[in-house]
Amino acid sequence: MSLRFAPIVPTARAATLLALAAPVALVIGAMRPDAWLIAPLAGIAMFALILVDALLAGRLEDLHVLVPNDVEVGADHVMGAQVRLAGGRPSAMQAALACDPRLVPGGRMLFDLAPQNREWRGEGAFSASRRGTGRVSHTWLRWTGPLGLGARQLQGDLDEEVRVWPNMAATRSPALQAFLKDAQFGLIARRMRGEGTQFESLAEYQPGMDRRRIDWKASARHVHLYAKEYETERNNQIVFAFDCGRAMCEPIGGMPRMDRAVSAALATAYVALKGGDKVSLFGFAARPEVSTPFVAASSQFHRLQRAAAELEYRAEEPNFTLALATLAGRLQRRSLIVVFSDFTDLTSADLMIESIGRLVKRHVVLFATMADDELETLSAVAPDDLDVLSEAVSADLLLRQRALVTGRLRQLGVDVIEAPHDRIGTRLLDAYLEIKRSGAIG
Repeated sequence: MSLRFAPIVPTARAATLLALAAPVALVIGAMRPDAWLIAPLAGIAMFALILVDALLAGRLEDLHVLVPNDVEVGADHVMGAQVRLAGGRPSAMQAALACDPRLVPGGRMLFDLAPQNREWRGEGAFSASRRGTGRVSHTWLRWTGPLGLGARQLQGDLDEEVRVWPNMAATRSPALQAFLKDAQFGLIARRMRGEGTQFESLAEYQPGMDRRRIDWKASARHVHLYAKEYETERNNQIVFAFDCGRAMCEPIGGMPRMDRAVSAALATAYVALKGGDKVSLFGFAARPEVSTPFVAASSQFHRLQRAAAELEYRAEEPNFTLALATLAGRLQRRSLIVVFSDFTDLTSADLMIESIGRLVKRHVVLFATMADDELETLSAVAPDDLDVLSEAVSADLLLRQRALVTGRLRQLGVDVIEAPHDRIGTRLLDAYLEIKRSGAIG
């Protein structure tokens, strides 16, 4: 890091004192013209105090800027600084960092430093708004003297990179970890008896079992009630297909819709890999962009994370016809395809419905979209004037169009999830497990 020192500068307190002294000097000059020397002498004294105060602030000995190398989109992280001074008695210290706007809104982070032992330390919190690589390019440091009149400051050039990854908080949640340790869906590699479609064995009927599982022929032969046990489906193929176009790049709850979708998909993929299924990611906009091979082991989950981090934000309309035809061509067996998308007009939705309709003939398709809270709020507001009424009517029309599109998808046999952005992950996981238990994939 290269540092460039700037001249000693007055603080806001010194500027305020000078501003207050100017009218006093004018009054003295008007009432006592022979005492006009008092004003310039007072100004010289003030500037001398500023200089001495800045020198008493001390000299910089070491500056270390703390920047994390890897963060998750939407998660809380910190950047900070550690400063060591050679002598001096500073009264306050501030640092600023020039950052990529995806890391800090406006591209500037400002935070205070506090003395700790022989060092000054401080940090500022930030939450990355988009995936990718953000840079921290410059730093500024400013510390004031004991009187708070003079300050010393410097500027430094940085070359730090912060890699912003998909948010994986859901996979670390205690609720999900407890679910994975459950006997029905455990971490142990074993045959899983219980719900499913593939017959495994007969077991003595116990109170609480589903009566539809009773094998009446076997029970008659043994003069005792026996129930069928099934093996849960494994080795299914699951593809998460992401629309990376314009609509999915729009923010919802402070994050792009696509990042919300990626977090939900990776949490479900984590569960699927633990359950013995294979997972692949597919991203598209005007053309297919990301397509991973199927990952079959949970130890390879990082490959899915890396592929999800490479999904780009595209300010263009998605080409569903090309993308889904390409995806269907590379699938050799029946699979579960989870499509994350959104739509703003019926024309683009018609092309999407037509393309998804071709997939339903051979595969199980799950369509996931996030409910638009803003539209629902505008639609429900009381029409106090014509502008509000016009907005409410437009929002209600858009909501009706969304309901029409999702209804048409359901008529085609597509499972549709429409949930708020903070519940899309749990809804997706529930839908995946329900489809897996029904045996619809295999």
